[in-house]
Amino acid sequence: MQIKRFKDKVWLSSPTMHGPEMKYVQEAYDTNWMSTVGENINEVERIVCEKIGCKYGVALSAGTAALHMGVKLAGVKRGDKVFCSDMTFDATVNPIVYEGGVPVFIDTEYDTWNMDPTALEKAFELYPDVKVVVIAHLYGTPGKIDEIRDICNRYGAVMIEDAAESFGATYKGIQTGTFGTYNCISFNGNKIITGSAGGMLLTDDLESANKVRKWSTQAREDAPWYQHEELGYNYRMSNVIAGVVRGQLPYLEEHIAQKKAINQRYQEGFRGLPVRMNPYDSRNSEPNFWLSCLIIEKDAMCRQVRGEKKALYIKERGKSCPTEIYEELQKYNAESRPIWKPMHMQPIYRMNEFITRWGTGRARTNSYISGGETGADGKPIDIGMDIFLRGLCLPSDNKMTTEQQDIVIEIVKKCFE
Repeated sequence: MQIKRFKDKVWLSSPTMHGPEMKYVQEAYDTNWMSTVGENINEVERIVCEKIGCKYGVALSAGTAALHMGVKLAGVKRGDKVFCSDMTFDATVNPIVYEGGVPVFIDTEYDTWNMDPTALEKAFELYPDVKVVVIAHLYGTPGKIDEIRDICNRYGAVMIEDAAESFGATYKGIQTGTFGTYNCISFNGNKIITGSAGGMLLTDDLESANKVRKWSTQAREDAPWYQHEELGYNYRMSNVIAGVVRGQLPYLEEHIAQKKAINQRYQEGFRGLPVRMNPYDSRNSEPNFWLSCLIIEKDAMCRQVRGEKKALYIKERGKSCPTEIYEELQKYNAESRPIWKPMHMQPIYRMNEFITRWGTGRARTNSYISGGETGADGKPIDIGMDIFLRGLCLPSDNKMTTEQQDIVIEIVKKCFE
């Protein structure tokens, strides 16, 4: 098959507009409610809570702002250790540091690419007094929520759920964003529902929701002048952005169905190749399939080394690596992205503790280690690092045509010739 470069870029995941978004933005403009109050905000909070099944939602400027408010509600203070997902975007982790907390990273498991409950148990054995756990649902796939929540309950720890990527995904028929004491979703430009920006704090506790409403509007007191008795933030969502989100929300299920179809076409198209798609527990969960990712079988990896900002590989017949596939897709004008680099491998957090199911440790090396779950020295490798080194996020834009996806599949196949 002769592969031609895409004339129009095939995106990883770009916004999909439908029309009603502009109606609600115009409504904000026409009524002059352009600030952080208005009907769009009220309706977004109502509709999201109704869809997800939680009691209270506070619309904020970003998912990161929502996570920060969750960490603050959980009472994290300077010097407090907080257990958190290791393989995630740093927005999951940074709010802990905003409050002076110390992230302790919990390794990933292969079944869902999320926090490993066995490693979390090990972490509590080492630090039984930790009182906050932040979990993320990677690429729209729910983690092992029951196991993680049971561990948190046994140790009296508050669970904060980062459902930024998993809006609309379910675990045992219940929406993500409802399992923690405090939860967040994101409406960033690449998410399954977007406002160009924005996010929400979700909780079943009215007092907590009211605190966030106050904190997010600079913690103003009920006085005729600007009275401030505690630290506040400029975190409230704009009524204009809320108009975009409001217009998007009716299309959530449609977007999920489109993303799922993309995932299924990849599954079929890669049949016979030494790759697998990002996994999920089909008995208990239904992802929103936000991003479709692949992982290359260990014995099909060509030699690859990644430094801090660059990667090198040696092409081998019948083998490939994420860097080669990434570069090939880029050559044909298709966007892909490496799997999230685990937090314990990031320069900013490299000295933080990192706990695997085998115990505590630090980052090992960026180079690929073969030999299953143990390295040449017989010691266990980091599962998150292994997935990062063998995995790649594929074009998952719900406007991608079947023909475009077929070409993406052919490009991947070509890398293994």
